[in-house]
Amino acid sequence: MTAAIEGSPYIVIVDAYAAVRSLVLEFREQGCSVVRVQSTTDVPFVYRSAPFVPEDFVADIVHDGDLAATVEAVAAFAPLAVISGGEVGVELADLLAERLGLPGNGTALSAARRDKHLMVETVRAAGLRAARQLRATDADELAAWHRGLGGRVVVKPPRSAGSQGVSFCDTPEESVAAFLALADADDVFSQPNNGAVAQEYLPGTEYMVNTVSRDGRHHVCDVWRTSRVSANGVVDLCDALSLIDSGSRVVEPLTEYAFQVLDALDIRYGPAHLEIRMTPTGPCLVEVGARIAGGGIPAGAGLGIGESQLEWTVDAYLRPERFHARAAIPYDVRRYSAIAGMVSPVEGVLGAYRGIEEIEELESFHALATPVKPGQEIHPTVDDLTYPVIVTLLHDLDEVVQRDLNTIRHLDGAAFYVLDHAARA
Repeated sequence: MTAAIEGSPYIVIVDAYAAVRSLVLEFREQGCSVVRVQSTTDVPFVYRSAPFVPEDFVADIVHDGDLAATVEAVAAFAPLAVISGGEVGVELADLLAERLGLPGNGTALSAARRDKHLMVETVRAAGLRAARQLRATDADELAAWHRGLGGRVVVKPPRSAGSQGVSFCDTPEESVAAFLALADADDVFSQPNNGAVAQEYLPGTEYMVNTVSRDGRHHVCDVWRTSRVSANGVVDLCDALSLIDSGSRVVEPLTEYAFQVLDALDIRYGPAHLEIRMTPTGPCLVEVGARIAGGGIPAGAGLGIGESQLEWTVDAYLRPERFHARAAIPYDVRRYSAIAGMVSPVEGVLGAYRGIEEIEELESFHALATPVKPGQEIHPTVDDLTYPVIVTLLHDLDEVVQRDLNTIRHLDGAAFYVLDHAARA
């Protein structure tokens, strides 16, 4: 832990793991002292490899289930705000803010902001387009529902993230198999699934819309178009995100729909990350997280726009007058940014990557991260948590970025990965 800055405001971030360190640092750079609250006694599975940096915080409070004790511990700092750092912390952040009388989204719809079935039903009840779905707790009921619906069905955990455990199923038998694999398993947050959610497959391009709200007024910080491949048994695997202009024709209907979803879920304060399919009949929600976007998206937005959810979130809580003065202004793309994940088809111990230097020589190459390094176990990429290499591209021209994305996909494949067969033996 580090010492508090004398006279500085305190900001509480629930579940401030390494994935959202950029938000912690942004508040610190603005002169705030940051208190960390952990919503679970044990660190969830998804965060164990990179939990958090203790020196970033003036205190670390672990919630052990005694709400009164946690409220008392947080109240001692007289914080200016309580913010969720990730999915698993949304409900506790809502509760702490409410108990302390701080700006927040309240607890009435906290569950709907986490449970994907309840989320969609809440959106539907508000009169918005929403996917047909079933809360699956019985294999026979699910099979009958899929037969009645017809077509492709998506089966997913009720409260997970990172597309973990998501299956695209073309037959009732596939849906049942996906359900049985999830029903009694834990999600990435080490919480039991207790069933699954089955939804109709939504055709069309998927977009990510990142927002920040204050006093119920919303601002779109950045919009990303996803590209997808069918690989490793996953029909609809996201392999890249591309930042798009705010003036693109698709942004207006996405924005209108996104704001209606935020209102339906009573997200009035703080950041949100919405995933929306632009279907042939208009936008339809996949899901929304009442927290900052993950996956390096704020950093990518900052490169392309000059600011992101990070700066907007700080303004929303520290400088609301500045937030309201700028909230109606569309963002301006200065340079085009994209984030690409390499799609591993191999299993074993990684010996080396063959072709990294060709990626680094691309005209729009900006940075490269290797979540899987030589000497470590590598597995086929099946979700957002299993990319072995992540590449960030940046260029004045979108055409150059898109060309280089295509080149990355050309370079990817079995030959890109050299396995260490001796280590495996």
